[in-house]
Amino acid sequence: MSIALFQNCTLATMAGDSAPYGLIHDAALVAEAGHILWAGPRADLPARFATLPAHDLGGRLMTPALIDCHTHIVHGGNRASEFEMRLQGATYEEVARAGGGIVSTVTATRTATEAELVASALPRVDAMIAEGVAVIEVKSGYGLDTETELRMLRAARAIGQHRDVTIRTSFLGAHAVPADYAGRADAYIDTVTIPALRAAHAEGLVDAVDGFCEGIAFDPAQIARVFDVARDLGLPVKLHAEQLSNLGGAKLAASYGALSADHIEYLDEEGVVAMARAGMTAVILPGAFYTLNETQKPPIALLREHGVPMAVSTDANPGSSPMTSLLLAMNMACTLFRLTPEEALVGTTRNAARALGMTDRGTLAPGQRADLAVWDVAHPAELAYRIGFNPLYKRIIGGTL
Repeated sequence: MSIALFQNCTLATMAGDSAPYGLIHDAALVAEAGHILWAGPRADLPARFATLPAHDLGGRLMTPALIDCHTHIVHGGNRASEFEMRLQGATYEEVARAGGGIVSTVTATRTATEAELVASALPRVDAMIAEGVAVIEVKSGYGLDTETELRMLRAARAIGQHRDVTIRTSFLGAHAVPADYAGRADAYIDTVTIPALRAAHAEGLVDAVDGFCEGIAFDPAQIARVFDVARDLGLPVKLHAEQLSNLGGAKLAASYGALSADHIEYLDEEGVVAMARAGMTAVILPGAFYTLNETQKPPIALLREHGVPMAVSTDANPGSSPMTSLLLAMNMACTLFRLTPEEALVGTTRNAARALGMTDRGTLAPGQRADLAVWDVAHPAELAYRIGFNPLYKRIIGGTL
């Protein structure tokens, strides 16, 4: 049974105690069988570990490995042309109603094989891994038919076979209304989304169920029908909510005990309170806010006031957030939404794990998975401070460099 000792480092445990970042200076950490066995000041290292061969980290910072808890990295094609359209003044809704947006990616994704979807996603995955990411959530939602939705989810699972990274999948069949169901969203939910969800679950491809509750997508009643099926299947739910308007999606998600509501720029206090009571996490996605040149910011002060945990993610997708840098997302969360650097790091570790329902990740504590990141920085605030700079020294997965 493998056992490893890492020492001469500063630990940012992210444990939520009174010390900022849960910092422990001149620290050590012991990992065994893929999990953390002990972590604390090096002076307190138990004698039974003192004779182990040690990995000297040279005084560097160690954090939990990062978690990207909201991505759409499996897809066909790209939408650079829509980037040009938006620069010429078109809004997100105008692009969508002109046949662009999510539906344009559907066309490219439907023609791609599973192998092609994996091959195109791996460079994006590699960029994330290179910044210390060890868990990536991947959504379907660019198939909008049963065959392609399943193919996307199989491709997502396959990523975990090609790279040393944990993949969590979310079924997002209720992402958009395809062109052949224009004006018939309810029929699409009945004949495509729900049957595809049942088929994906039967194949073991689904970890959670997501939806897009918005005027250009689905209303709360339609999302509720999908969530009813998820509940029957024993699957947790999460929701793209209040990104472009306030339809009460977060309140709906709260009524189902959802893991998270994501985007939430137009969330009001009633929705925040509902999320707090349900124990939900708010997933903040500054990349989409930046790319779409939005002005309505998430209600960060209300989330703090009511104690709603905040996660931060890239929302990596081909249209509204073509970004694969979680470090950049942390910086954007601070500069655009005024999160503190500590909130940004909590949002990509402990709270990101919470948004995925993962209780064994996100902190440096005994029993937690030994997925770790070692950084060439003196203080954790540097991770959110720099722009376009990657200070990762080593990524440690399951206690192995």
